[in-house]
Amino acid sequence: MLNKIKKLREKTGAGMVDIKKALEEAGGDETKAIEVLRKKGQEKALKKTERTTQEGVVVSYIHSNSRVGTIVKLLCETDFVARNEEFKQLAQEIAMHITAMNPKYIKPEEVEETVVSYEKEIWIEQLKNEGKPEKLISNILIGKEKKFREELALLSQSYIKNPDQTIEELIKEKIGKIGENIQVGEFKRVEL
Repeated sequence: MLNKIKKLREKTGAGMVDIKKALEEAGGDETKAIEVLRKKGQEKALKKTERTTQEGVVVSYIHSNSRVGTIVKLLCETDFVARNEEFKQLAQEIAMHITAMNPKYIKPEEVEETVVSYEKEIWIEQLKNEGKPEKLISNILIGKEKKFREELALLSQSYIKNPDQTIEELIKEKIGKIGENIQVGEFKRVEL
């Protein structure tokens, strides 16, 4: 049991008591225990999201072809965490993701209504041309709008290094591990 606890501590950075409880809950299965720890980390993260973030780092990532790059402001609560290597690494990962995936907004709700309205007009025409009944079109539009907003927003995009996890989930995981609120302040992507 002690070896499993040590192994999971190295993998997750969670506390020994939390790991022991997660292993007990998962019946000794390490994979399930990691999932339990991730869920608990996200619960902790939700509680911390209301706290103010006034510290942080500004990092940049330039792709190896030197034709595209990103600068990101990642915020946290204290300068102690801002100097933490794991926090800085998270900022680098987010900058690399932005460089690769080119999000336009941080959150789905930030996508401008004019952009969504323009797309809706196109979708309506496409759906009519496909012969979809009027009754179904409004339901289909709701789904298309949700997906469109999520594709344009950083936090709802699938993380390029782990497509099973969104950037928001990645950040929440780090909030649970580091113990402070973490927010993406802003970003700028530049491409030749």
